[in-house]
Amino acid sequence: MAVLQKKTILRYELAGMLFIILLGGVLHFTFEWSGYNPVVGMFSAVNESVWEHLKLGFWPALLYIIIEYRFIKKNANNFFLAKTVAPYTIIAVIPAIFYSYTSKTGESIFMIDILSFIIAVIIGQYLSYRILIHKPTSKQREKVALAALLILMFTFIVFTFYPPHLPPFQDPISGDYGIIKYAH
Repeated sequence: MAVLQKKTILRYELAGMLFIILLGGVLHFTFEWSGYNPVVGMFSAVNESVWEHLKLGFWPALLYIIIEYRFIKKNANNFFLAKTVAPYTIIAVIPAIFYSYTSKTGESIFMIDILSFIIAVIIGQYLSYRILIHKPTSKQREKVALAALLILMFTFIVFTFYPPHLPPFQDPISGDYGIIKYAH
């Protein structure tokens, strides 16, 4: 892969970091701002659970994937593999940091939560970049990656309305799960 292509891809991945972090921050509030609209709730945090906060990384990453597809797909390798690894990384790193530090402190610390989000996005976009510039993989892997991305998308939507009654899905403030208390 040419150096110019790598630089272009790097610029897009760095822009993606900023895009995901900023839009993720906004999505923390959009459900409330919308008057608790369930459609907005599919893409926003509907409570303070760990799971709902993972949406703040996933949906901006997915939107950026759609934007980025038009500009770098033809010049990058392994597009869907890279673009699936990034959001999966984000949703793995955030709870790993959260549960690691809260197991020691016994409480959530706002600044660490914000930093964990930023760190997760940086790691996800970095891995995406490395995969995009790596030698091409098989078309089958690309198809599997795209399927995994779509499965994750549908999981976020379904679990907004029908979350499992497990700790990552429970709002630590209200004790509720998902959007149910707003569905009047």
